[in-house]
Formats: sequence, structure tokens, C-alpha cells
Amino acid sequence: MLSALPTALPQVLADADFLAFTLKHPDFYPATSFVLNNGTKCEIWDTGVICFTPDSYGNNDIVLSSGVHGNETAPIEICAALVKDILQERLQLAERVLFLFGNPAAMNAGLREIKDNMNRFFSGAHQIDPALLAKAPVAQQAEAAGVSFEKLRCARLEQYVSRFYQAMPQGRNRALYDLHTAIRGSKFEKFAVYPYLHGKPWSEQQLTLWASCGVNTFLLMQTPATTFSYYGANEHNAHAFTLELGKARPFGQNDHSRFADVALLLKKLISGDMISTKAFAETDFHLFEVYRAINKQTEAFELCFAADIENFTQFAPGTVLARDEGVEYVVEQPGEALIFPNAKVAIGQRAMLMVKPISVAGRTA
Repeated sequence: MLSALPTALPQVLADADFLAFTLKHPDFYPATSFVLNNGTKCEIWDTGVICFTPDSYGNNDIVLSSGVHGNETAPIEICAALVKDILQERLQLAERVLFLFGNPAAMNAGLREIKDNMNRFFSGAHQIDPALLAKAPVAQQAEAAGVSFEKLRCARLEQYVSRFYQAMPQGRNRALYDLHTAIRGSKFEKFAVYPYLHGKPWSEQQLTLWASCGVNTFLLMQTPATTFSYYGANEHNAHAFTLELGKARPFGQNDHSRFADVALLLKKLISGDMISTKAFAETDFHLFEVYRAINKQTEAFELCFAADIENFTQFAPGTVLARDEGVEYVVEQPGEALIFPNAKVAIGQRAMLMVKPISVAGRTA
């Protein structure tokens, strides 16, 4: 079990509760490592960042991210349970895996973010000087640089993902699955955002993999973004998705029976268990592309529909969706559906996406 743990580590880690350990140290925790009795090397690189390397491993390097938004707790609880099973040696790994708990400060506060939405500051959008990152823990860096914890955390997470992938030779299979829950409900409870691939084909193997656990609705992005999943796909050639697994609820209020299939798939992925998938058929999926983005331009921005409207809801052409100072946004064509509406975003950020169905015939591999 955990007999090899250094005595300096707090008891909460000895109890294998890495989430509690993370929330106790929301700003920074110095790097340390230990080896389990089954030969798995465990490395804590920072608060909420733990890397596992089994004694024998396959050809997959898998990043599992949760808590980039601190109030999206179901994925955090799923990943925390997997980490606990690994630390208690109930789960024997067959692949290298890096767990990232994105925003511990926001988790403690029960908020989506403290100041900045982390999923808008990857791929260097944080604009943090790399030289700053080597000088001090994150909280001290933020205070000294006059920037938010979230922006510095994005820069750190980029470093950790690079370190994880680059520790292995080229040619291995890379994956980055960024797990979320949505602010509101959805016509399709679970769905995934497939980041822009710059003309490369979408992976049938990845689509059918996620369909095997009930995620058969995909939003296929058509432009670069500053999300974590786009960073993983574009910077590291990883199979990457933003996975929306349901509606955001506080810690302890999630019905995990609704996430059981997803949790089982993740467990199988990292332990090397057989995963049964169907041959790819487009008719098995709900596939959408972004038709347009509506950004918040002023503080006068408001949504013109009920607060409980679900993602993927369609409206008749001409319906007013939102108003901003001097502007009305209306439905432009039949079949348009909205996704991720949020009037509380910062000025200049996306307040909603309008999507429409798409065919991927001839564009998958």
C-alpha cells in the first residue's frame, strides 16, 4: 500500500485522499515522489498535479483534467476516486497517466473561477513570461506579477503537460481529456467539444470510444481556441476533447449513477482493460459545427430566453436571442441551436455559440 510514503507528507495523503490534500494546499505544494508496493511511481509536481508511471506500461500517455472550473464537481470526484484506487493499489495501471485538478482555489470557494475563466487562457493566452514560473510558487507569482492565479495556473499546467508528454519518445499515443459539467442542462446530457484540427481528419476510433460510454454528441470546432483541449491537440498532437458530462452541482450532490459509464471507461483506459466499441457509423452520432459565436461587447448584454433553457435548444428564425448596447442577435436560419449561453462572462468573451448539424462523410479516419 502506501508504506513507502515519506513521513513528511501529511496524513491526508497517507489516507490516499489526494483531492482533500489538494484542497488543503490550494496555492502550491512542493514536488515530491514515492513508489507504491506494486512498483507504480507517484510524483506530485504541484498542488493538484500527480503523475503515475507503472512499473510496466503500454503505448498511451493519458492526461485526465478536471476542475478547470471549480464548481464542476462530478468530474473532480470521478478523478479523485480513480487516484484513491491507484494509491490504495485497488487499481493497477497499464498506462502512464497525469491527473490535473485545475483550480483548487475555486473548488474551495464553490465557484467557477476566482477571477478569470481558465479555459480562455491556454496556448499562451495567459501571456505569462516563462522565466517567472521558475521563481516562486503560484500564489506568490500572481501577487508579484499583478495577474490572476488562474492565468498563472494555466501557464503551469501547460508546463506539466509538456513535461509529461516529452518525457517519452515521439510516436506514442497521446490523449488529453478535459472533463467538465455545464452550467445548465442539455438536450443531450453528455456531449464533447472536439477542438479544431487544422484540416486533419477527425478520429473514428476516438468518436466510437466515447460513444461506448454514452457520449455520442460532438461539437466539431472550426477555428482555433484558447481552451485546454485545443492546447493538447494543437501543441502536442494529442487526441483531445472537452467533455461535458452533465449539469454542474456542488460537491456531494452528484448522482454518480449518471456518470458510472464514463468513470468505468476512464478506469479501463488507464488500466488496459478491454473496451468494446462499435464500428463507426455517422448515423449513431449527433454531430454539430459552430455556425457563429456571439460575444459580450458591453455590460448591457442580456440573454432573451429563460434561465433554464437547455444546451442545443433550437428557436425559430427571427427569434431574438440576446441584446447588447444597440444590437439585437436573432436566429438567422432553421436548425440553429444554442450552446453555452452565459451572460456573466467578461466583456469581449464568448457569451454563447450557435451551432448547426454537420456531416463528416469523407473527413474521418
